[in-house]
Amino acid sequence: MMQTSTQDWTAVCAVDDVPVLGARVIRRPAAGDIAVFRTTGNRLFALLDRCPHKGGPLSQGIVYGEQVACPLHNWQIGLSDGCAQAPDEGCTQRFEILVDDAKVFLRQADLQAHEAAPEAAQALRAA
Repeated sequence: MMQTSTQDWTAVCAVDDVPVLGARVIRRPAAGDIAVFRTTGNRLFALLDRCPHKGGPLSQGIVYGEQVACPLHNWQIGLSDGCAQAPDEGCTQRFEILVDDAKVFLRQADLQAHEAAPEAAQALRAA
């Protein structure tokens, strides 16, 4: 049973809608899409669907362990933190995710967010 209220959360899909070792894209009209990933251990993670390198769609990458390989240049991105594996550098935005009763929830504020200004995006990559 979930201990957090779903009041500030929105159900975006069922757990089974996210393929094992794959992703489901959650469209956001005012900002970049969010990719929800599922591992073989049924852990779920949510990242901005944009590689920090050249903006490749991470949702189309290969998921292995708790990482995804960007389909454009094979950068390895950690699902838990959104950061590239060394020697590559940079991070994509990570989103908090909640699973309750086989449903996947994202924060309403994250779903309604607007695209970050270029300076804010650069600061996120440097973090």
